[in-house]
Amino acid sequence: MPMSSKLSELRSLSTVFPRTKLPRLTRNDLGRSIPRRGGKITPVIAAYLLKIAGWRTVGYIPDIPQAVVLALPHTSNIDGVYAIPSLFALDLKISIMGKHTLFKVPVLAQLLRWIGIIPIDRGNKGSVLQASIDKFKMGEPLFLGLSPEGTRKYTEKWKTGFYYLALEANVPILPVALDYKTKEIRFLSLIYPTGDIEADLPKIYNQYYGVIPRHPERLSQPLQDVNNAAH
Repeated sequence: MPMSSKLSELRSLSTVFPRTKLPRLTRNDLGRSIPRRGGKITPVIAAYLLKIAGWRTVGYIPDIPQAVVLALPHTSNIDGVYAIPSLFALDLKISIMGKHTLFKVPVLAQLLRWIGIIPIDRGNKGSVLQASIDKFKMGEPLFLGLSPEGTRKYTEKWKTGFYYLALEANVPILPVALDYKTKEIRFLSLIYPTGDIEADLPKIYNQYYGVIPRHPERLSQPLQDVNNAAH
């Protein structure tokens, strides 16, 4: 798609997804279908730490058992300092993939599973995508967190594996933003993949309009395009 056409499409999408102030999100707002950690003390401590740091969690999470969760923009290791406590405060369980070799030590394996790490063998080409699809098709509650930028540095485009995973597993995509300007972890609107990736990706990009990462110079090109299109 020519860049001029892409920018025009992004401008039109801004009327479909207007940026509004999102409500505060707490663990009491989460429905019963959403994967939970089941903690009692941890959410209280995590919520207190977030409050001290001046951060808050906003938005809305539909009461669904499965989703591919996008964590963006990711430009610093410090992102986890705010993102992880926000998940613990919500008592929300978002799983991520980890090397299966890490699970050979029983005590460590137990800790990793509690955190939400899913063991995966990255040795075989294509195995990660298929293993992820299989996890969803087991039918158990699963929010799988992915970072489509694939790096904390600037990148010209996103990796699209997350999209095809959601499409093949027949689950929605839940974008989450980490905004250093507003000090918000922001849960955004669900996107249901249609199979037309050229039409669906701009709907995701547009939701990150105005989001400021820790290192703005590392913002990925698709998100830079969204901000430039609005001016």
